[in-house]
Amino acid sequence: MKKNIILIGFMGTGKSSLGRRLARRLGYKFIDTDSAIEKVTGKTVAQIFRKDGEIRFRSEEKLQVRKLSGQSGLVVATGGGTVLDQENVDLLKQNGIFICLRADPEIILQRVKNKKRRPLLSRGDLWENITRLLKERDSSYEIAELTVDTGKLSFDEALNQIRKFLQQQGYL
Repeated sequence: MKKNIILIGFMGTGKSSLGRRLARRLGYKFIDTDSAIEKVTGKTVAQIFRKDGEIRFRSEEKLQVRKLSGQSGLVVATGGGTVLDQENVDLLKQNGIFICLRADPEIILQRVKNKKRRPLLSRGDLWENITRLLKERDSSYEIAELTVDTGKLSFDEALNQIRKFLQQQGYL
């Protein structure tokens, strides 16, 4: 059974973009948990946060994680806060390899500043929100078997680093 590759990390680190390319290269199916939630609910993540609240969003996220944990051969781009919930981590770990994508706050700021779909960054000072959330979540991302800095590597370099790691660990 093919282990799932679970991409974790802060928003704007490239989980969705890199995840799609990684899935194509490996012949895996790509799933973006935020997109899956939007499809099921018929609402954008921002609408869910605005109309129903973060608790409702996290509930939908947990349902997606449960569903995905029983599958194999997936590259999963998780939402930045997915791994803050230990139950999500335990479920995904059953058949998954955690790979963290990271970038410096300055890079993240450049990548997310024009995105309106980031509800946790939409109020107050963008820079303060990014640095605060990064600090709060940093230890949660330490569960990763590999961390790749997408701010310092090109997509191809990052993909090659991930593929090499997966081969070395016997996952491919």
